[in-house]
Amino acid sequence: MNVSTRVELPSDAPATRRVHMAAFPGPDEADLVDALRRDGSWLPELSVVAVDERELIVGHVLLTRLEVGDSGALALAPVGVAPEWQRKGIGRLLVRAALDAAAAAGEKLVVVLGDPAYYGRFGFTPAADHEVSGPFDVPAEYFQVLPLPAYDGTPKGHCRYPEPFGDC
Repeated sequence: MNVSTRVELPSDAPATRRVHMAAFPGPDEADLVDALRRDGSWLPELSVVAVDERELIVGHVLLTRLEVGDSGALALAPVGVAPEWQRKGIGRLLVRAALDAAAAAGEKLVVVLGDPAYYGRFGFTPAADHEVSGPFDVPAEYFQVLPLPAYDGTPKGHCRYPEPFGDC
């Protein structure tokens, strides 16, 4: 497997959309990415693609700005991998690249709603352990945070997702 990661380029948007359309059962995630690109929460340097040796995009991950209490943090969503590339470590490669880029940018905290068995491998723990709450009616272990090296105990409080996330 010859796959690497890089920051998404504006010209990658159609290929990124195709990945999300193939990876998920409907257009929701692809539409979310498109809406986030038009939103003030968009951080182009934290939109990461996985490319094969031919430079074809086979996966995408996105970190966008969200509010926690009265401070900023990052939301990890979505993570999409083309079906033929799933279960080959591409998702892990993408998430690690995005988290490394966020840490290098001096970000403090990343929030995710997802499987604790999967995201726990990256160091995510229940958000409540860090006094962070979310708008989701899910078991507490599914709403998680990852403190990055710059984390100083803040932010704390209730998460407010950007408008494109809808009624989350």
